[in-house]
Amino acid sequence: MSVAGVVVDPEGRVLAVRRRDNGRWEVPGGVLELGESFAEGVRREIAEETGVDVVVGPVSGVYKNMVRGVVALVFRCELRSGVPRPTDEAAEVRWLSREEVCALMVPAFAIRVFDAFEGALPSGSMTGTTCSRGECCHGNVMWR
Repeated sequence: MSVAGVVVDPEGRVLAVRRRDNGRWEVPGGVLELGESFAEGVRREIAEETGVDVVVGPVSGVYKNMVRGVVALVFRCELRSGVPRPTDEAAEVRWLSREEVCALMVPAFAIRVFDAFEGALPSGSMTGTTCSRGECCHGNVMWR
């Protein structure tokens, strides 16, 4: 089980990391540790990858990596304190506009950001659905 947080600032930008291990832009997240609550895992992962503390909000999506069989819970979050900075896990950390999310993230991760902006658990959770968010997702089939 993995968890991730879509941290949104007052200007509507999303906190994203460029991972050191694969160079991809994603929202911060990772594997939930044994005995950890979902909220604790989200806060820990975001702190480890960005150096900031957040308030964890509602679940915005449930996704399954069909190749690896990993289920990911994604939560919308708000910044509590701290200044984003690169870490051992993140080569780069920055606030992205929606347009930058489309340009920098692969569709499977961009869809998670846009689902968080919609504010509710997507109706297509855990099923294969075609992304309807225009050119950002390039019409690919998304598993959410």
